[in-house]
Amino acid sequence: MDRAALKGDEELLDLGCGRGAVLIEAARRLPAGRAVGVDLWSRKDQSGNGPEVTLANAAAAGVADRVEVRTADITALPFQDDSFDVVTSALVIHNIPSPEARYRAVDEAMRVLRPGGQLLIADPWWTARKYAAHIGQGTLRGLGPGYWYGGPWFGATLLHAVKER
Repeated sequence: MDRAALKGDEELLDLGCGRGAVLIEAARRLPAGRAVGVDLWSRKDQSGNGPEVTLANAAAAGVADRVEVRTADITALPFQDDSFDVVTSALVIHNIPSPEARYRAVDEAMRVLRPGGQLLIADPWWTARKYAAHIGQGTLRGLGPGYWYGGPWFGATLLHAVKER
């Protein structure tokens, strides 16, 4: 979130928000903005994952007034073009089974970004590189040991891209 240098009034979309870790952190930084989280709410991926849990977490964090959650497939987002200033996704897109569908999710994220908007995707390094190549832009930065899952071979990388104006 520090990388985004938010002003505090942005409209942010978090893809695959789950229980709201990124969504809530974003909402804390948006006192005059709004954070929208979308997920399919698969209870097999995370025990007890559901919109009511995310909203309860937002309320406990004191940001419920700035958080909205929706059920949506990130490969076909239910939002108009150019709807958000920032789109985030943390360790979600690589879970989509096919490469084509993963690229569709990245394309959808770019579609709903406003010109000049920021895309921030954290995913395993080998997938983040492919997303950057797919959209033809972006900087990549390793997120370090805090984002290693079993070791450095499964470390996460942040893709940061800005939609052209």
